[in-house]
Amino acid sequence: MKNLVNKYTIVAILAGWALSSCIKKFDASSYAPPLNINGYTQSSQIATANLVAHWGFNGDLKDSVSGTAGTAAGSTSFGTGIQGKALDGGTGAYVLSAVPTAIQSLHSFSISTWVYMTASDSSAVYDMVGIANTQNFWSNLDIFFDGGGHATTDRLKIHVFNNGTSATGVDAWLGDYTVNNPYGWVNVTLTYDDTKSNFVVYYNGSSISNTTVAGFAPLNWTGVQQMVFGTFPFMTTPSLTSGATSQSWATYLPGALDEVRVYNRVLTSTEVASLVALQHRGK
Repeated sequence: MKNLVNKYTIVAILAGWALSSCIKKFDASSYAPPLNINGYTQSSQIATANLVAHWGFNGDLKDSVSGTAGTAAGSTSFGTGIQGKALDGGTGAYVLSAVPTAIQSLHSFSISTWVYMTASDSSAVYDMVGIANTQNFWSNLDIFFDGGGHATTDRLKIHVFNNGTSATGVDAWLGDYTVNNPYGWVNVTLTYDDTKSNFVVYYNGSSISNTTVAGFAPLNWTGVQQMVFGTFPFMTTPSLTSGATSQSWATYLPGALDEVRVYNRVLTSTEVASLVALQHRGK
């Protein structure tokens, strides 16, 4: 009888050990449904055929679509990004790149970028992405924060210049928009519909402005020289703009920049929201 009890005890111990091993090996995530946002599981699935430039800053400064390589000035480096690595800026630091041909010939377009800064940078005035115009002080495109200096808000501004059919050209000034919670990773996306002269600005995937600029179209960028990441074109050495050098009120990217994407069409609001949501999850 004693032997029988011992046998049952051994069997129970072995069964418990086996069950414990199974539980430890069980991976609950393997049973979770894949992330799906509006039919997309990866940001790369959104408007794939229309992506004409993409700077992921995953250890290099190259546009992965055209192969155009950027050049760093100052103490740039790579840190943790919203998706992989990101470009880390600093005083006197920026990146220059020849403008890919597909960007030079854009009409309708969308551009999206992520930027990271902290509350200690709240007074900084810097261009996230700029397409320099050799003939003017302001660029063909400027997307920048204008130093709100507040703990919970900042001021977002966007400038687009079009030579078009006018001798003097047309400026579109979009902003200034007071944006909430600008510290940490935030996304800014701009779409432009050349058939309607219409601009839509998105902040973290939500539309904050829908503006039609009468007489702006058709888009025709001239004086296109280089793209600048991390500061204004007049803050580079030498300056990329006509008749202007560094300005005392302007600064350099104090934090990080990531996932700059340019498309040759207008992304829909659903596409923008999906892109931002997926990238925020590292997809």
